[in-house]
Amino acid sequence: MNDTNGAKVLERKRDGRMVAGVCAGMAAYFGLDANLIRAIFAVATFFGLLGPLVYVVAWAVIPEEGEKESIVERLVNHDRA
Repeated sequence: MNDTNGAKVLERKRDGRMVAGVCAGMAAYFGLDANLIRAIFAVATFFGLLGPLVYVVAWAVIPEEGEKESIVERLVNHDRA
């Protein structure tokens, strides 16, 4: 949750996850209940199918707890090497 400077870091959590930890990570970062974030994604899915798209993008760009880079960053950096 915090980096070495004490600043908040958005990361996908391993504890409390149901799928990929996106909702648990967002809840911890914003100080909300994970079920509220899940409900927001569910409502966004019901109204226009935007929820799954946003969830997949968040999964790809938010690094997992303990990792320094996200899935997208690893792919981009791998292509540069």
